[in-house]
Amino acid sequence: MTAPNLCPACGARNNCSMASEQIEDQPCWCYSVSIDPQILQALAPEQRNSACLCPRCADVLSQLPPASTQQLT
Repeated sequence: MTAPNLCPACGARNNCSMASEQIEDQPCWCYSVSIDPQILQALAPEQRNSACLCPRCADVLSQLPPASTQQLT
């Protein structure tokens, strides 16, 4: 099982606010992007719903503000 703060696809930090006690009360970066459902379907079944993807694996870096992109990569 993947740790909730790591991307199940690559193992990098996913920067999920829900997985961080310090910022769990803030909206996650993923709330402001649109992730292609095919990306999620490409994950192995055991990787789905285990943890958030990182912005790179979710292919949403271009949807994030420049300041956020620097913090997440």
